[in-house]
Amino acid sequence: MSSANSSNGRHRKAKPMSLAVRRAFIIAAVPVTGALLSAPSALAADKSTKTTTTTAAQSVADDGLDPAEQKIADNLNTRAQNPNLGDTFSGIVLDSASDKVIWGHDADTALMPASNAKLATATAALTVLGPEHRFTTKVVYGDGTLTLIGGGDRLLTTADVTELAKSAAAGVKSAGLGSVKIRVDDSLFAEPSMANGWNDSYYDDQVSPVRSLVVDGKLSADTSIDAGKVFAKQLADQGVTVDGEVTRGTASATDVPVGQHLSPTLADTVKKMLKTSDNDIAETMLRMTAIAAGKPATFEDGTAVVRDILSRHYGVSMENFEIYDGSGLSRADRIPARTVADILDLLTDTRYSGLLRSIDEGLPVAGEAGSTLGPEWGRFDTPDSKCAVGQVKAKTGTLTGAIALSGLTKAADGQWKVFSFIENQSSADPAATKDALDGLAATVNGCWA
Repeated sequence: MSSANSSNGRHRKAKPMSLAVRRAFIIAAVPVTGALLSAPSALAADKSTKTTTTTAAQSVADDGLDPAEQKIADNLNTRAQNPNLGDTFSGIVLDSASDKVIWGHDADTALMPASNAKLATATAALTVLGPEHRFTTKVVYGDGTLTLIGGGDRLLTTADVTELAKSAAAGVKSAGLGSVKIRVDDSLFAEPSMANGWNDSYYDDQVSPVRSLVVDGKLSADTSIDAGKVFAKQLADQGVTVDGEVTRGTASATDVPVGQHLSPTLADTVKKMLKTSDNDIAETMLRMTAIAAGKPATFEDGTAVVRDILSRHYGVSMENFEIYDGSGLSRADRIPARTVADILDLLTDTRYSGLLRSIDEGLPVAGEAGSTLGPEWGRFDTPDSKCAVGQVKAKTGTLTGAIALSGLTKAADGQWKVFSFIENQSSADPAATKDALDGLAATVNGCWA
């Protein structure tokens, strides 16, 4: 393990595209000019511009680290010897203001990132769709059938469907109909398939076959039909007779709209996805991003858009970057720690503070109950890390043989640091490896028990 005293190999972020060029590149994207002009986040406010100017209180040699940074590097060199990290470990720490690499170990080695891949998915979705975008669920009527049309809203609830049923029931009754058939239309997405690197076992408890319609985030083999059943029940509760079983089909262009529901904003959806590391939200978001960019709603096209956005819009290097899904469940995904850090570093840039604010706000905070860094998951509760409770915000990642933790913290020198730590194939107990990664993040913050 060693400190990195220069930014050699680091890819500087490119200037943002002009709006005209961006619109030409992102087909059918929702304009986000207003978001780009929003007030900066607390992170970005600390770094209004990238600078390498030094002060008397913090002198830095041209090729070295200042004392505060050297202390972080030295302490990381010690703690990174923890055997629970195994032999396949990649890590990097950046100073957000200067882009200086403070510490690194095999930072360009591409490893399984697990759910750290969701950071890439969220960044692309917010850029293409805009943080205020909402997804629409519709009900239409035609030829004796009410069709519930999925629009990619992963936060749709039974209460929302009840309101749709009330609206549809009113139309049915006013038309004097005695009964209706119920159909679901989830044709917005391609037929569900397995991503490269997915295991059959994922459908048991990790993710559902990806469809554009779901109620209450239910994990099931057919979320669309299940949603249709919820709709049918609510219709029956409104006094409408439902004829037969719920079926699947495509609504006709001549069907009459009888109800619609708008989802929470994409910003809210991103925050939910990151706080709880929701795989289903991530995969739906990947497909909605592809559609907004004029592409089919598939794994292949969604991940292609993610790569294009990161590289062409933000200047993030795609060297050794391979993703096959939006959630990071794929065991074929590979991302270097340096690339994950570069994506997170965008959050500290005022040019993107409005657009990407929900990623900053959605990152779990050390010790935050209800998040993947909460005490219920045994995070930041060891002598090496508990002093950083409330001081570190980071995205977790966990697969069999892959554990990651990447985020931001304000160090003892008062400067924001960006870090990414990824471990693969450690033989240690996963809980022990997570404790070791928590200890590294706490070290960046300045904890040293």
